[in-house]
Amino acid sequence: MIYDYLIIGGGIIGLSIAKAIIEKEPNARVCVIEKESSVAQHASGRNSGVLHAGFYYTSNSLKAKFTKDGNYELKKFCKEHNLELNECKKVVVAQNRDEVQTLKELYNRGVTNGVEVELIDIKRLEEIEPNAKSIELALYSPSTATVNPKEVTQKLASILEKKGVEIILNCKYLKRSDSDEIITNKGNLKYKKLINASGLYADKIAKDFGFSKNYTIIPFKGVYLKYEGKDRVIKRNIYPVPNLKNPFLGVHYTITVDNTIKIGPTAIPAFWRENYKGFENFSILEMLNILFYESKLFLTNSFGFRDLAFNEIKKYSKKHLAKLATSLVKNIDNKEFNSWSTPGIRAQLLDINSLELVQDFVVESDKKTIHILNAVSPAFTCSFPFSKWVVDNFL
Repeated sequence: MIYDYLIIGGGIIGLSIAKAIIEKEPNARVCVIEKESSVAQHASGRNSGVLHAGFYYTSNSLKAKFTKDGNYELKKFCKEHNLELNECKKVVVAQNRDEVQTLKELYNRGVTNGVEVELIDIKRLEEIEPNAKSIELALYSPSTATVNPKEVTQKLASILEKKGVEIILNCKYLKRSDSDEIITNKGNLKYKKLINASGLYADKIAKDFGFSKNYTIIPFKGVYLKYEGKDRVIKRNIYPVPNLKNPFLGVHYTITVDNTIKIGPTAIPAFWRENYKGFENFSILEMLNILFYESKLFLTNSFGFRDLAFNEIKKYSKKHLAKLATSLVKNIDNKEFNSWSTPGIRAQLLDINSLELVQDFVVESDKKTIHILNAVSPAFTCSFPFSKWVVDNFL
């Protein structure tokens, strides 16, 4: 069989692209291959579950283009299919006057992007989230919500299979064949169009097809600490003002779909792509390649990587991580932060020439293949409109 569209990667982006294809071409032969035993085993099932609003991103970015609509579409998807949804909203708080200026910049970005966002005073902040602590002003995002990302992705896979999309599990891409086919551990698969949505491995697969020449994936490990107290100490997500020079949002409070409170995530430089725990999935070649670039970043301190690495490694201490979160609230018992959440890996694209982290989505393609190279946060939120854009513009 020759598939009209063969998609590598059973995460939210790969499946959303399949969704967009079937909606546009209902009779297309679409196949998604996934190397794990079920979908959403990596970033799509291990992220925070936050549906972002869209005020962090500059107006000329793809992230700004898709976040607002993605937030709306995923909420609608959850409601239509009775999936968990917590419309908990969010506040961003400032700890000094420099951060107040950044708050204003975020507000202006939100307004430019057409996002529902408010710059509020301390009195209004106390009404919305009494436990949040800020100086002068805060930012209020009423459209921010949380979902169960694994549940959403698995539901999407189930819907696609009913519509005729073939999803082959335990099917690992091995290499490119000479013709319009790839070699997998389950045999060769032929295609008319190939879409590489393989997340952590997108750059490696893209290089087989002559792409990602200027990029490589650098993995960052993210973990959260769960609050185990019985009291509801906060009712909104509480975020700090981020450093706009890098794509990480800082340690914050997230309320999950089941109302669990957690703090994090970390953004600890990892040593191989699936460096979740101990030495599982260890690869010496991956480690050497990643250490080569991380060493460069450390020596040059590009985008403050050296400081980032030192600060993030400290977050392996529960006490230290809890202390960082304390500055965002008035009252909380740090001793109740006791258990780690399931770790995740952020597949962050690095420009190997400038040694800067790429802060927007990146897609490279030719007539036969499309490669989604940088599907980082808020890619989950953006997945539906972003994937439709990919289909409309690259297939």
